[in-house]
Amino acid sequence: MERTTLDLWVGAFVVAGVVALAILAFKVGNLSTYNASESYSLKASFANIGGLKTTASVRSAGVLIGRVTEIKLNPERYEAEVTLSIDKRYQFPKDSLISILTSGLLGEQYLGLKPGMDDEMLKNGDAIKQSRSALVLEDLIGQVVANKAESAK
Repeated sequence: MERTTLDLWVGAFVVAGVVALAILAFKVGNLSTYNASESYSLKASFANIGGLKTTASVRSAGVLIGRVTEIKLNPERYEAEVTLSIDKRYQFPKDSLISILTSGLLGEQYLGLKPGMDDEMLKNGDAIKQSRSALVLEDLIGQVVANKAESAK
């Protein structure tokens, strides 16, 4: 009788652990807080997207307002073309700035949308004209090394 009770407790503990891991996966993946059913699509071009991935969050003032839905290379300009899905509740001026940001030192990359001052708003299918590419750590280190070598001459 004691053995079945012990097995029951072990089984309950294992199930609770699996549920906790599933909840953690949804929190880390930021997949639980955005509803794409009521959204509009925008595009932006970047010279370098770093480690940006589809389903990455789009934030404005720290608030989740959308997701990255597609990333592809523009074969004419050799730039990354990113498609975003933005919640319809949030409207942004045409001269808004979009940049690739990183949460923490080595955290995930996301898009930050900073509103402009234009009276006309972005509409479904519009392109955001002002973009700021990702900072690549290797490029920054290379610049520092090059500057030190140049100053040593």
